[in-house]
Amino acid sequence: MSATAIERPFDDEPFSLTAIADEIMERHPGYRVEIIGGHLLVTPSPDAPHARALTKLMRPFIAAGLDDGDTEVLQSVGLWLPTGEEDYAIPDLVIVDSDIDDHLVENNAYDPAPFRLVLEVTSGNWKDDLRTKVAAYAEARVPVYVIVDRKHQRVHVLTEPTVGGYANHQFHAPGQSLTLPRSIGAEVTLDVAEILTAGRPKKSD
Repeated sequence: MSATAIERPFDDEPFSLTAIADEIMERHPGYRVEIIGGHLLVTPSPDAPHARALTKLMRPFIAAGLDDGDTEVLQSVGLWLPTGEEDYAIPDLVIVDSDIDDHLVENNAYDPAPFRLVLEVTSGNWKDDLRTKVAAYAEARVPVYVIVDRKHQRVHVLTEPTVGGYANHQFHAPGQSLTLPRSIGAEVTLDVAEILTAGRPKKSD
């Protein structure tokens, strides 16, 4: 997925970025539109390898029991951001408290409080995932941010949100495994090579 940032066209005239976002999604079904720092990020529909990586990722979370009881494992849930009046992001995958429905803010986006983990699988918008969203998710105090970096073939795990980013940033290469913080609700270990392989196009025989 490649993303395009659209800046405010008329700083001296009132308008709603949310209304523009809704119009874009209506005209281009399947596109993802986010507002971060007063900018629209428009992302086309994901490709099959992107979706395949998410499927691989969901399995260990579900096997650990994170989709039952106190937590849920969900895709494409809006996260209301404190970075601007209309700001929200739509992470690829999240682990949230099971009372997520009680935290709806508006525009199908939810207060950050029930979010235990957000995860992004990069595509053409990898710079947004590695830079823009790091600061935004940290400001929202999301405890764990995972980035499956298909561009550079590594998996990033960011914890301890602070001003402007995360105090702890670790990255893992193929051949390694990583264990996520138990604060997400269970101990989950991911195989880096398996995830990154799933995120690459399959070669024809």
